[in-house]
Amino acid sequence: MQTSFNETPATTGASPLPDANPRRIRHDLEGLRGIAIALVVAFHVWLGRVSGGVDVFLVLSGFFFGGRLLRVAQQGQRLSLPRELTRLARRLLPALVFVLAVCAVLTVWIQPQTRWEPFADQTLASLGYFQNWHLASTVNDYLRAGEAVSPLQHLWSMSVQGQFFAATLLVVALVTVLGARLSSRSRRGTIVAIVGLAALASFVYANFAHVADQASAYYDTFARAWEPLAGVLAAAMISRIRWPGWLRVSAACLGLVAILLCGVLIDGVREYPARWALVPVVATLLVIFAGGGADQPETRPQLGPMRLLSLPPLVTLGAIGYSLYLWHWPVLILWLAYTDRESAGIVDGAAIIAVSVAAAWLTLRLIEEPLRDRGASVPSAHSRRRGTLTLAAATVLALVSAGLVMASFGWRQHVELVRSSGSELTTLPARDYPGARALIAQARVAKLPMRPSVLEAREDQPATSVDGCITEFLSTDLITCVYGDQTATRTIALAGGSHSEHWITALDLLGRQQGFKVTTYLKMGCPLTTDEVPIIAGSLEPYPECRVWIDDAMNRLIADRPDFVFTTTTRPYTDGPGDFVPGNYLGIWDRLAENGIAILGLRDTPWMFRDGVLFSPPDCIAGGGDADSCGLPRSEALSDSNPTLDYAGRYPLMSLLDLSDAICSAETCRAVEGNVLVYHDEHHLSATYVRSLADELARQLSDATGWW
Repeated sequence: MQTSFNETPATTGASPLPDANPRRIRHDLEGLRGIAIALVVAFHVWLGRVSGGVDVFLVLSGFFFGGRLLRVAQQGQRLSLPRELTRLARRLLPALVFVLAVCAVLTVWIQPQTRWEPFADQTLASLGYFQNWHLASTVNDYLRAGEAVSPLQHLWSMSVQGQFFAATLLVVALVTVLGARLSSRSRRGTIVAIVGLAALASFVYANFAHVADQASAYYDTFARAWEPLAGVLAAAMISRIRWPGWLRVSAACLGLVAILLCGVLIDGVREYPARWALVPVVATLLVIFAGGGADQPETRPQLGPMRLLSLPPLVTLGAIGYSLYLWHWPVLILWLAYTDRESAGIVDGAAIIAVSVAAAWLTLRLIEEPLRDRGASVPSAHSRRRGTLTLAAATVLALVSAGLVMASFGWRQHVELVRSSGSELTTLPARDYPGARALIAQARVAKLPMRPSVLEAREDQPATSVDGCITEFLSTDLITCVYGDQTATRTIALAGGSHSEHWITALDLLGRQQGFKVTTYLKMGCPLTTDEVPIIAGSLEPYPECRVWIDDAMNRLIADRPDFVFTTTTRPYTDGPGDFVPGNYLGIWDRLAENGIAILGLRDTPWMFRDGVLFSPPDCIAGGGDADSCGLPRSEALSDSNPTLDYAGRYPLMSLLDLSDAICSAETCRAVEGNVLVYHDEHHLSATYVRSLADELARQLSDATGWW
């Protein structure tokens, strides 16, 4: 699947505004925008990487928008906030609302109901221009749960841009009002000083935020603000540029090469928006300065790089850049959802790009341009007809926006009503909802609706997730919590990643029944391993936070000396059938054995891999599948016997636990057993199903511990 940290072009959707010379239009920068959007689209569709194009767009937006406001302030004109905001709305909202409406229809048609809630949330966030903050607050949830990438996730930079525009307008309006008696040079100087200090503060903050929580910083407006502010500073400085021709050519070539290569050489997902973002930002500034300045009149022939950037195909591509980015990401994501694929190939990727370009061109011609305020000041029959059409279009736009808002709130309310009954999941009668008992005790299964339902599944998680008792991906803090009988002297330490975590539901219940406490040492996606550079499961992404956390957790476990450490001992093969014991687990077992700490080694539960790709049973069922079609053959999910048996003689202090027969039949690992949904996502058991496993887990724990 494409990376969850995607990039988008922050652009007003307008042609470039005049340079320092009011008669000169920067077609070269429109061409630069065309190159940037081409890179962004190609990297998203074929490479699943960040190209740096978003940074180019942010700088260009600051340059054009800030440059115009600087001229207004310098001329002493009173800035009308309502008029300016209306102008921005006319340029930004029509295409955005249209794309949101089309995506809503396609999402309902293509995607299962389990995906509608995140779409509704992000629709509201996009319309309200706080999508970036929404993603910043949920980024760890997306990573943890394997949340499918949203077709609207790319709109985060539109929110950053909108917030930047509003803040800049407010500052300039205040300066023009409060500094009405100042000279034009003083007003301009005041604005530039404020912008410079804000840019410096934002850059410093971005570097601190990057270290503290890079995933959230990626979407943070304050961490991104220095990039468009750099464009504003460029607009203030460009009239003073007096570069000779050779220096302009060198700067433009260097900037273009850096823009073309930064997506290949820099891992923007992990490095932006901190110091490495200086590469695309400075590269864009070099191109801006290379083609600008008072010594560059309209009549002077353009230099080679500027002539290249001014080619009509690039200028046209830049003109549709806003609409193209609005379209290409949802077209890609919805196509992948429709075809049930993880990535696009050469042919279908080219088709996705072609469809996106066509949709962008039509959106520009039929929606964006007709609603722009042109010629309104000329009293004529044509302008009156245009005004009538514009009013009608604005009315339709408002109605569609209202419809999107009502539909989003309506669906969210429906989901909340469904989940409000989910509190009864903890007290489902075993007679009606035997769950695992249908496999291990051949309990009779009544014909009743599955629980949790597909809409309840997402929230049917272990108590540790709800209580904040598991360390998030980007944190290294060691969090310990106590469950079960908290006054007991006998202790089981539940340690490792989320596949250890989902057993807390049964362990908590048994601890209270049998008189032992459960202390948790858990971190998302971080099983106990000796790998120096762990990776996040299902990807090749390095996970250094996991290494730091494991070192602290092991030291704490040895110091606390629990009676048993409960942890997983196997992993699935991702490129073939069955499961295995990772060699990097053995060092952990050795260290525990050296310290005389017994292990309850649990065979990991099946992961839902089909042809090497994870799939979600709740999504599958919501899309029309059933318990069998949304499951897997046991032979694909599990080896014939528990691979940990091969190490039993080497670790006498390890007791082996295996609940595979309580999750899978002899032939199939189904999505539903005993009227209970087995998984709440691609590979985590639902808390309700784990609750039904408590009896079998109790039997095996009794044999292993001798406590009852």
